Amino acid sequence: MSRRLAVLLLPAFAVAAVATAQERPPATTQALAPPAATPSDRPLQRQTGMVVLEREDGQRIIVRSLEPDSRVGGDRLDFEALDASGDGRVDRGEAGADKELKRRFDSVDANHDGGLDREELVDWIR
Repeated sequence: MSRRLAVLLLPAFAVAAVATAQERPPATTQALAPPAATPSDRPLQRQTGMVVLEREDGQRIIVRSLEPDSRVGGDRLDFEALDASGDGRVDRGEAGADKELKRRFDSVDANHDGGLDREELVDWIR
């Protein structure tokens, strides 16, 4: 390509680049994802046991067991949220919000009155 042709084409490329830049939407910022939870973010728990496994390649694997962070463990129910009517008991329809509670409703309803009070739910969770 001759030098003269290059000089003539250069302004055309510049105009095309400016036109393309003007057609694009402006750049926007996005919020960063929240940082991943780290062990220091969790409440302190007492260690109840530890085993160190030595692999043939020299790698060590440490397995720790911790005491539960609550007596109830992972099973939690929000009584106020389940008691949608606010009458102090969870009826069969309200229990449908929790699949397992719906399935076991009759066995949890210890006094067979058709509703679950706080004590019946606490006894079921324990």
